[in-house]
Amino acid sequence: MAYIGSRIKRKEDPRLLRGVGKYVGDIHRVGMVHAAILRSTHAHARISKVDTSQALRMEGVIGVLTAADMPGLKTIPMRTGRIPGLERSQQFPIATTKVRYVGDPVAVVVAASRYIAEDAIELIDVAYEAVGPVTDARQSMQLGGPQLHDAVPNNIAANFHVDVGDVDGAFADCDLILEEEFSTQRHGAVPLETRGLVAEFDEGRGLLTMWGPTKMTHTNWRILSDLIGLPQSCIHFIEPEVGGGFGARGEFYPEDFLIPFAAMRFRKPVCWIEDRSENLKAMNQSRQQQHRVKIGVKRDGTVMAMDAEILFDMGGYTRTHGGVPAIAASAMLRGPFRVKNYRCNVFCVLTNKTPVGTYRSPGRYEANFVRERLLDIVAHRLNLDPADIRRRNLIRHEEMPYDLGKHPFHYMVYDTGDFPGQFERALERIGYEKLKTTCAVAKKEGRAIGVGIGCFVETSGIGPWEYARVEVDNAGKVVLYSGCNSVGQGIATALSQIVADELQVSIDDVRVVHGDTAKVPYGNGSNASRSTVMAGSAAVGASRKVKDKLLRLASSALEIDAGDLFLRDGRVVARGAPERSLGFAEIAALALPGPALKSGMTPGISEEDFFATDKRPFPYGVHVAVVEVDRETGMITILDYLVIEDVGRKINPMIIEGQMAGGLAQGIGGALLEDFVYDEDGQPLATSFMDYLMPTAMEMPKAQFISTEDFPTPHNPLGVKGAGEGGITAAGAALANAVSNALGVEVKKLPLRPDYILQLIQSNKSLSLS
Repeated sequence: MAYIGSRIKRKEDPRLLRGVGKYVGDIHRVGMVHAAILRSTHAHARISKVDTSQALRMEGVIGVLTAADMPGLKTIPMRTGRIPGLERSQQFPIATTKVRYVGDPVAVVVAASRYIAEDAIELIDVAYEAVGPVTDARQSMQLGGPQLHDAVPNNIAANFHVDVGDVDGAFADCDLILEEEFSTQRHGAVPLETRGLVAEFDEGRGLLTMWGPTKMTHTNWRILSDLIGLPQSCIHFIEPEVGGGFGARGEFYPEDFLIPFAAMRFRKPVCWIEDRSENLKAMNQSRQQQHRVKIGVKRDGTVMAMDAEILFDMGGYTRTHGGVPAIAASAMLRGPFRVKNYRCNVFCVLTNKTPVGTYRSPGRYEANFVRERLLDIVAHRLNLDPADIRRRNLIRHEEMPYDLGKHPFHYMVYDTGDFPGQFERALERIGYEKLKTTCAVAKKEGRAIGVGIGCFVETSGIGPWEYARVEVDNAGKVVLYSGCNSVGQGIATALSQIVADELQVSIDDVRVVHGDTAKVPYGNGSNASRSTVMAGSAAVGASRKVKDKLLRLASSALEIDAGDLFLRDGRVVARGAPERSLGFAEIAALALPGPALKSGMTPGISEEDFFATDKRPFPYGVHVAVVEVDRETGMITILDYLVIEDVGRKINPMIIEGQMAGGLAQGIGGALLEDFVYDEDGQPLATSFMDYLMPTAMEMPKAQFISTEDFPTPHNPLGVKGAGEGGITAAGAALANAVSNALGVEVKKLPLRPDYILQLIQSNKSLSLS
C-alpha cells in the first residue's frame, strides 16, 4: 500500500496508552537525589548576600549551590534570532549580582528528597537591595528609568528596520490613511507536563548522561558542552517521552546547566521536576507585543503602504531564541497580501518579567491579529465587506513565487499557492453569504452574532540542514536514525510512512530512533514546523541510497541487472520473474564483512543523508469564526469555526487534523482566556490555574478542519509544507474580527475577556449618545 497520504494511527500511541512510555518523572537511577531551586521573589534587585549555612545544616541536605560555587560562569548563548545587540542581555544560569524577574534562579538545593530540598530553600537567607522595576515596554525605553543591564542603555536590547519600496511616496497617493495601535497579551505554551531533568555523572568513565525533553537535542548538547567544560563525546543526551512542547519546552534553560552541574559536583544522579507554579513563573512566556501601524489605501480598498512600529517585550533577559518573535512579526505583518511599500521599526525591549521565547507561530500570531483587525477597520471606514477588501489585496497564484523584498533576518519569498482560491473555498465551506444574513437577522432580534475572517501565511521547514541515517538490520527490518525530536507531533509515524513507501516495506517494519546523541550524531531538532519537511526529506535521501545498495547487492547475488529489479514487501524482486527474489534479511547477510562481500562495497546496509536548503515552504490558509456575544455579561460563545490550510502534500491527514485541532484550542485560549498578568512591582499574578485560565473541552467549538495539497512546494523532494502552526496562527485575528462584527466595536487588544468586551460595549454606547 501507499502509506504517504494515509490516515495511519500514530505508532507512538500504544505504549503511551498502556502506560509503558517513560517520561522524565518515570526515570529512576540508583542513589538518585532531588533538586529544588530558590527563585527570586523580587522583580529587580541587587543581591548583597546569600547565606546558605542553615540550609546546609538541615538533615538530608546534600549540598547548596550559588553563583559563588561556579567560577568562570558563562551566559547561555542564542541558538537563533541573533539580532546584533541581544548578546548584551543573555542570561547566566544562576543570578550573580542581580535578579531581573520574579523566578530568576538564585540557589540550588540538592537533598535526599524533593520535600527536604523545598524545605531547605526556606532556610536560605538572601539579602536583596530592591531596584525600581519596569513592567511596560514603552515606559522601559524612556530616558532616566531603571536599567536592567548596564550594557543596554534605555533597556533597548536591539533595534532593526525593514524598508521595502517607497513608503512615503505611496502614502502621498492614498485616499485614506489610518493609524491604529494594537496589543497582544503575554501568555504561553503551558504544556501538560512541566519541565524536568535527570542528570548522572559516571566519574569512572567521565561520562555525563542527561535525560530530559529537548526540541533540539544536538543544539543543547553543544551548548552544555561549552558551558560545563566537557567535550561532547563525554556527554550523552537521551530524550524521553514528552508531554507537549509547543516551542517553549526544550530550549536550553538555566536548569539545563544547573542540574548536570549539581550531578557532577555531588557525584550523584540528580532529578529536578518543576511544579506548576514554577512553570508559570520560570518557563518562557510569549506573545507580548505592542504595534503602532499606519496603513494607506485607495477608495476601492487597495492597500498602498504600511508603516509599523513593533515593541517586543522580552522580559528580563535574551534567551536562546534571540529575537525570533520580533523578526517573524516584522517579516509576516503583510501576510498573504500585496503590500509593495512597507516599513517596520522594531524595538526589542527589556522589562522585569519572565523572559519570553518562541511559542507556536511566534510573531505570526501577533502579526495576523494586527493586520486582520486593521483590514476590517479599513473596510468599515470604506463601507466595504471585509471579504472584499481581502479579495482586492490577496497575492494571486500567477504572481508566485512572490518576493516580499529584503528583510535583514528572514527568508522572504513565498514559494507556491493560490491565496484567493483558498480564501473563496473557506468562505464557501463556512457559508459566508448566508452567515451575513444570519447576523443581520440576529441584530434585529437584539442578539449579537458576528463572523470574522483571519487569513494567514505560515513559515515552515527552516534549514539549513537535517540528518538521517537508514539501515537494514540482520532481521531485515528498517531503522531510521533522525536528527529531529519528538515533541508530541507524531513525527515517528510520519517518518515511518515516508521510509516505508521509499523502501516498500510494512510500516510496522520501520523503527525510528531520535533524541539520543549516542545513536544520532547530528541534528537540528524539531521547531518551526520543520520536522516533516527537513527530517522527512533527509529520510528520503538516505532511503534512496539504501534502495540503491539493496539493488546492487541483490543484482550481484541474483546475477540480474539492477535495472531489472524492484522492491516489494521487504524483498528485492526480478521484473517478470517474481520467483527470483531475495528478502532484506538475506541481503543484509550478503553485506557482512568478509570475502563474500562484493568488491568495492562497504559492509552493512546503512546510508546517511544531509538534506540542506536555504529556502522555506510557506503553508497558507484561512480561519473563519462565528461567535455570539452576550451584551450583559461580555461572554463569548463560539458557534462555528473553520480552519483551512494548504500543506503542499499530506503525509498523514489524521495527524494534520490533530495538529489543527490542538492549535485551535491554544489559539482560543490565547484569544479569550490566557494572560500572564503582572502588577506594577513586577509580581506575577497568574501563578496557578486558579488565575491563569486555559481552555477545556467545554470551550472547544464545533469546528471544520480542512487540509489541502493543491500546491506542493518545489523546495523539498516530498513537496511538503509544515502543518504544525496553521491551527493557531489566525485564531486571535478571526475571533477578534467576529466579536467586532457582532458588536460594531473596534477590538484593538487581546485577550477578549468579558470585562474588556463590556468596556467596548459601554464606549460604543457613549459614542452613540454623543
